[in-house]
Amino acid sequence: MSIRSQLLKGILDGCVLAVIEKEPVYGYELSRSLQDIGLAEVSEGTIYPVLLRLQKNRLIIGEMMPSQSGPNRKYYSLTQKERKH
Repeated sequence: MSIRSQLLKGILDGCVLAVIEKEPVYGYELSRSLQDIGLAEVSEGTIYPVLLRLQKNRLIIGEMMPSQSGPNRKYYSLTQKERKH
């Protein structure tokens, strides 16, 4: 594993939480937001395990919501505990 990928792994949780803090997002939208801020190496396949881990640790919650185009999407937002932190 390269130093760059190790650094990315170390900061990814914080980056994901920072994006979600602004507004609830779904996985693909989160991936695009991370790419927009310079984390182009983060694929969707990397995002979903991070989201599951953060959800398991009760830092975020996922809720199914209607989409304007297509099927319902799971939107992620910070828990009240994480918002206070």
